[in-house]
Amino acid sequence: MSSTPHRALRALLALCTAAGLASVAAPSAHAAASSPGTGPTAVVAMGDSYISGEAGRWLGNSLTNSGNRTGTDRAWTGSGYDPSRVYGATAGGCHRSDISEVKSAGPIASSLINLACSGATTKNVVRASQGGQAYKGEAPQADQLAAVAASHDVELIALSIGGNDLGFADIIATCAKDYIVWYSYCHDDQQTEVDARIDGVMADVGRSVDEIRAVMTGAGYSSSDYRIVLQSYPSPIPRAAENRYAESGWARTNTGGCPFWNADADWARDSLVPQLANRLKGVAAAKGVQFMDLRDALQGREVCAKASKQVTSTVPASATTSEWARWIDSQSTQGLVQESMHPNAYGQQALGRCLALVHARPTGNHSCKNTAGSGASGMYLTAG
Repeated sequence: MSSTPHRALRALLALCTAAGLASVAAPSAHAAASSPGTGPTAVVAMGDSYISGEAGRWLGNSLTNSGNRTGTDRAWTGSGYDPSRVYGATAGGCHRSDISEVKSAGPIASSLINLACSGATTKNVVRASQGGQAYKGEAPQADQLAAVAASHDVELIALSIGGNDLGFADIIATCAKDYIVWYSYCHDDQQTEVDARIDGVMADVGRSVDEIRAVMTGAGYSSSDYRIVLQSYPSPIPRAAENRYAESGWARTNTGGCPFWNADADWARDSLVPQLANRLKGVAAAKGVQFMDLRDALQGREVCAKASKQVTSTVPASATTSEWARWIDSQSTQGLVQESMHPNAYGQQALGRCLALVHARPTGNHSCKNTAGSGASGMYLTAG
């Protein structure tokens, strides 16, 4: 089969599926899938801010509020700040950074395509024809995937979704407010809310996987032609014992950018993040897709971690010493608040290495971890 007819057939199949005419194209789907790979190979990122590249503007955290923020602000032009240098046309919106996970994965495919969007929920993944919703001026991500699948040979789709459905940002905001304003713990009330929501969220994550499958089938792919990798979330804050700032006083708020009580930090790191990871792993198993566990990916590199340092005039930005997550800028003097508590440029490079490692492992579930004192090249996989 020549490449041109095959590509045209894939496009037709995608259009038929979108129009509810999949049954018309079904007899040809097997023939199309028998010879995939007519377009350039592609790895696609889908989902939310943890894979879109939110906070990719930053190389560590610095208390300097002017100029290039001691070399940490990649949006500095020499006379001002231009976030589009990092986020391109998605600055202020989806925040797809030039150093996002898929863009940092290296030459694992001819095309590295980022469809993810900061703030996205599962309903922004589901096709419009199936009740999905457009977001930030863009069609649902599964509809965007249909076009990519028709013009490329998609090998792997990395999906990070569910955190916004669960209200992850609201949990962080509540816990920070309870430390700064109310002097009370957040973990008890927030755990109750998480437990009440998580079953529904996981069902919606499963539906997102089903939607991706439906799009790929409609584009003429068989299940063996590509892989879906569902990934979990890394913790952006350390355990209490690993925090370099005392619980009392204002250092965690004004200096470190990690305003959380010890009990809440331990809950987030050792209860919430693992709970979410374990449930996502369950969805992956139920749907027959690979799982990449990122719960420990930032271990020792979190905001305020003892094993890392802020950037100063005497401590330059470095993947080996700087924090790999964006702090909470309580004074709102640097960038946007929405960048808080996301992997920064160093963190995204590390996650990109994780993706590359999983790309080379076509079967099994894997946890991705970092090597103390190393940059992205020190990331490694363990079974599970």
